[in-house]
Amino acid sequence: MLYLALKTMLTALIVVGASELAKRVPFFAALLISLPLMSILALSWLYIDTHDSAKVSALSWQILGLVPPSLIFFAAVPWGMRAGLAFPFAMLAACAVTALTYWLWTVLLRQFGVVL
Repeated sequence: MLYLALKTMLTALIVVGASELAKRVPFFAALLISLPLMSILALSWLYIDTHDSAKVSALSWQILGLVPPSLIFFAAVPWGMRAGLAFPFAMLAACAVTALTYWLWTVLLRQFGVVL
């Protein structure tokens, strides 16, 4: 239980640190956030927990396969705000568009025999 709390706190500190950095130096916050932090953390925690390189490798390939549709989110937020949506609605719309893109992407991949 203590280990789970430690993982949660460390992960939360990184996310909060990045958002605080964004208030002061947006470029460095963007640089930090553009790193695949959640992937790095998830792969690290998975390896620490299981010591199973095959699981880490499989997860890494699956993440890579899902990166392209995730990029839609970063275009959809500013597009929504430029279209006049308030920030919360732009975020919600971006999440919806991204979810639809994930679904379409996985359907497309299945057509080519790729299953994530």
